[in-house]
Amino acid sequence: MVGMSRTFQFPQAPEHLLQALHDVIPGSELQAQQLPETPIALWLIPPVFPTDRLDDEVIRRIWNDTPYWIFCWASGLAMAQWLLAEPHHVKDKVVLDFGAGSGVVAIAAKMAGAKRVICCDIDQVSLAACRENAALNQVELEYLDDLYKAEQVDVLLAADVLYDQCNRFFLDEFLKFAPEVWVADSRVKNFSHPHYQKLDERSATTWPDLDEAKEFRNVSFYKTL
Repeated sequence: MVGMSRTFQFPQAPEHLLQALHDVIPGSELQAQQLPETPIALWLIPPVFPTDRLDDEVIRRIWNDTPYWIFCWASGLAMAQWLLAEPHHVKDKVVLDFGAGSGVVAIAAKMAGAKRVICCDIDQVSLAACRENAALNQVELEYLDDLYKAEQVDVLLAADVLYDQCNRFFLDEFLKFAPEVWVADSRVKNFSHPHYQKLDERSATTWPDLDEAKEFRNVSFYKTL
């Protein structure tokens, strides 16, 4: 009976996501997990992640082919919590979530009352994860694999996309697609851009908790001027 109730609470992980995960981390699982201080659940790797059982080759694959969607990164969680607490930023608007990953920001935007929300990610598996996570939370999203195919939107949201120096040019590109851009980031020190200002700072952890350095738990919010 216990087994039955657990199956009922946690639907079975989507097979195509498990397969994509196993290509990088063999033998790992996916669980539907509710995120802290939100009503949102996502398909993520289990909180107790057995890193000691991974060989060097697997660790190398994780770093080179990180399946970003298997974690809810701190900036994405912070932005999702913020949207749910301050829904007026997206209510009745057309929103694009850039570098959507698991789709957590897009899901929060839709829950906050956005008219339409577009998940944009170049990784097809991430878009598949966004679809499954949207179904898990019973929200309807749209999907796009290339920012340059996007229409004009009211608000563009980008969480945890500046970790790579190569991605910084997107700060200028975003301005072509939306009059209002919000960026959440915990990695960049001395953020400076003539078209953005820092408006807020929030504390959050990546989920499941990767036990990251304390500095990566402070998420800064930047908005277009």
